[in-house]
Amino acid sequence: MDETPPYQAVLDEVAPRLRRLRAKRGLTLAALSEVTGISKSTLSRLESGQRRPSLELLLPLAGAYRVPLDDLVGAPEVGDPRVRLTPHALPSGGTFVPLTRTPGPLQAYKMIITDRGAEPDHRTHEGYEWLYVLNGRLRLVLADHDLVLGPGEAAEFDTRLPHWFSSADGQPVEILSLFGRQGERMHVRAKPSTSTTS
Repeated sequence: MDETPPYQAVLDEVAPRLRRLRAKRGLTLAALSEVTGISKSTLSRLESGQRRPSLELLLPLAGAYRVPLDDLVGAPEVGDPRVRLTPHALPSGGTFVPLTRTPGPLQAYKMIITDRGAEPDHRTHEGYEWLYVLNGRLRLVLADHDLVLGPGEAAEFDTRLPHWFSSADGQPVEILSLFGRQGERMHVRAKPSTSTTS
């Protein structure tokens, strides 16, 4: 009589799944160890199947890879297609929701920006950002430019330039943001609008 637990096959697949996931992300054991706090030797034994996976080890890995725990253990689909996004408060006012589920050079966010006052508080940092206004009116102050963007309008800029944005009219403004820390430019193929001057 076969006494192998029915879940053993699922556990046996965890090691190769972890190896594939790390290779896909292009991470070394050392880099993963630094992010998770799990020693390189433990990570190596997990990926070779010599160490039994436990919640204590899998939870930090799921966090580092930004995937649900179910993805690491290969849990069967339960038929719920909903993506559960977690909103976070912005220190300067408003809310943001990360839309990108995996770590990488390019990240996407949905943001709801509130009125941050009339006086810009310029920031600079490495990267490149693309903003698209979904709803409301966004005031974007970028170096010497003071712009107002409405629904359907977009802006892209090097974040090393002094920049600041807020609601333009005191009402919340909803935007999509694509941000690349290494300065990747976003390319949008769109027919430019024609404008007439009076």
